[in-house]
Amino acid sequence: MAWAAATDPFFAASDVAARLARLRRLAWMIDAVFMLPGTRFRFGLNSMVGLLPVGGDAVLGAISMYIIYEAARLGVPRHKLARMLVNVGLEVAGGSVPIAGDLFAMTLKANLRNLAIVEDHIRETSWQQTRWTR
Repeated sequence: MAWAAATDPFFAASDVAARLARLRRLAWMIDAVFMLPGTRFRFGLNSMVGLLPVGGDAVLGAISMYIIYEAARLGVPRHKLARMLVNVGLEVAGGSVPIAGDLFAMTLKANLRNLAIVEDHIRETSWQQTRWTR
């Protein structure tokens, strides 16, 4: 079952690390790959693709759903997946408003928030596993 993938003994730690690395790169490219010169403000491809009417937000929503799909495969519990869906829903709904919505999406950074939820879950489960194996 995909929900229990992280607790499966045949689910290799290297596979988890590779998936996390892929999700990090994807979230970073979408939300923070560029920096506004002279500031610490970062933005990503989200701000450029989101300017495309209707289709841009749909494409970004699909990419965000891929991150949630991978989180489910990594064993993230349903209540955390629900929180991730709320983040994506806010970003897609807010981003659908011309100009102001794109600024909202640039500050929300839903994919980086969702990545943090996944990383926290992996950290919690790995700590629990090492605690019980001693």
